[in-house]
Amino acid sequence: MITAFRLMLLLFIVSFTTGCTVNFKNVGLTNDGNAYAKSLTFDQKKSIKGLRQAILQLDLSVDPKEATDVAYNAVVYPMYLTNKYNLVWPPSLQNIFVNSGIRQRGLCYQWTTDMLKHLRAKNYRTVDFTWTIANRAKHDEHNSAVVVAKGKPWYTGILLDPWRNSGNLYWKRVTDDPKYKWSLYEDWKKKLGMY
Repeated sequence: MITAFRLMLLLFIVSFTTGCTVNFKNVGLTNDGNAYAKSLTFDQKKSIKGLRQAILQLDLSVDPKEATDVAYNAVVYPMYLTNKYNLVWPPSLQNIFVNSGIRQRGLCYQWTTDMLKHLRAKNYRTVDFTWTIANRAKHDEHNSAVVVAKGKPWYTGILLDPWRNSGNLYWKRVTDDPKYKWSLYEDWKKKLGMY
């Protein structure tokens, strides 16, 4: 006979190990590796439009077509990764799952790695990407990709952080982020196998 305590414990374990799954049913990659979404919500469209405008404001040299493409991919590609990672919410629960072997990916540095590989492969002429880190080697370390105008310092850029909101892109100027104090991750090119 199952006691009420055992039943509650069993329900807690089941809900804890499954988490709240996050999934986007309308996204994927084309054969040439471009992210796409069959439909976008009002908030997703608003995020793309706002990010595009923020990228254009990085420097007069930024190409409007590239700003549009970066903004779209920065919002839609994390939706694709969300499905690929079999993501659960909240992000800290995904971290527990990855660190315990229940999930393979979804830590902030993995989001950053995948985002940078995807965006840098597009070889934009007027924007570039880099890796920032906060609280390095501490329990609350956090990593994020950053888009900058070509040739400009990393701290003038915009964070592209899909981890923070479980696949829904959080973006903000690096210097305006209220939660983290960012610094350049010096070894990021080595981490991506770029040299």
